[in-house]
Amino acid sequence: MLPRKVTNRALTVILITVALDAIGLGLVLPVLPALLKEVSHLKNVEGHFGLFLAAYALMQFLFSPILGALSDRFGRRPVLLVSLAGAAADYLLMAFAPTLGWLYVGRIIAGITGANMAVATAYLADISDEEERARRYGFMNACFGVGFVIGPIIGGLVGAYSPRYPFLAAAVFNGLNLALGYFVLPESHHAERKPFEATHLNPFRSLRWVFGMRAVLPFVLVYTILCAVGQAPMALWVIYGEDRFGWDTRTVGMTFALFGLMHALAQAFLTGRLSARFGDRGTLLIALAFDNAAYFGMGAATRGWMAFALCVPMAIGGIAMPALQSLLSRQVGEDQQGELQGTLVAIMSLTSVVGPIAFTSLYGATKAGHPGTAWFVASVIYLLCFPVFWFGRKAKDGPVAISDEAAQEPAATGEYPTRDGDIGRASA
Repeated sequence: MLPRKVTNRALTVILITVALDAIGLGLVLPVLPALLKEVSHLKNVEGHFGLFLAAYALMQFLFSPILGALSDRFGRRPVLLVSLAGAAADYLLMAFAPTLGWLYVGRIIAGITGANMAVATAYLADISDEEERARRYGFMNACFGVGFVIGPIIGGLVGAYSPRYPFLAAAVFNGLNLALGYFVLPESHHAERKPFEATHLNPFRSLRWVFGMRAVLPFVLVYTILCAVGQAPMALWVIYGEDRFGWDTRTVGMTFALFGLMHALAQAFLTGRLSARFGDRGTLLIALAFDNAAYFGMGAATRGWMAFALCVPMAIGGIAMPALQSLLSRQVGEDQQGELQGTLVAIMSLTSVVGPIAFTSLYGATKAGHPGTAWFVASVIYLLCFPVFWFGRKAKDGPVAISDEAAQEPAATGEYPTRDGDIGRASA
């Protein structure tokens, strides 16, 4: 653990880094459909929009465990800096892409560099005590929300002149992010370095420990469902708003900004309070209920102002992720935080490959007669999360306590230690 003064500085820098990363991502979202239409000369781009999002997610799935393992071996700082440099160069490539093929190439590179969130999350785990992690994960997600306040506003305004301009702006923000990390961010990983092996190139390797840890599996299943259903807003918001409510680029940017503001407020002011009052498990349950109701409401919405109003329960639903991350991060040792976070990002990325294609395809097939169908389906899938809480209803949140013998006991895979705690009791 770094000294307190250095830790506070590092925490500030990593949160700013996450915010700048979100600004770069938020800049381009409002203009993606317009840019796809420009380079493809097609009127309906739902299929390409879903594939475009899926290509990014596929690269994150393939490379997040690799970057996480590399950060365990070589440190968080160098891996983070290399990925930020690649992101800045990639946004320039997409800004000047002459054809649809080049745009897809840029998107693939963006997915590789975007896998750095696993490293940033591991960095946060390095500098945080167990009781601080839920609150700091909330701060991190709040900063991501702030980025989504600023980014889409700039993207919507600048994109009204050209759908390529936001990509240039994103390159600038990633360049600032790189400079900040290079000059200010210290290394956080001072535990024993794990060697990087050829097996780390297998993206499915980091998922094997889940099947060897029966106690953790239900919560990983919740995480998977949460990630899969969470693709609905990303895949549908822009095209659904344009078709259903007649939104233009500026309005799309404003809706993203409003959601980002609500998301940041919920993460900053609700996550820690609810976690202290109800525990991580209770906070997760509350968040899931709000998000499920919001998805159903989006399917039934008939006016644009209804979508604006539903940003509030969706933002409250966003506190599910830091609560769940806190639960899971306590189940592995300090020297495996990078690989754990890489695994979680890999799961998110894997579901993000299928989710955008599935939701945009469903929307394209039903938008003529029942445009809200995709949102209703997402709400129904969300209901699969709740049985987990029935089986875990007697468990209590709290610090994980393990004996020395238990800490040394290998998991069924023979590679990961099994750390019993509140998650273990939940499924016992």
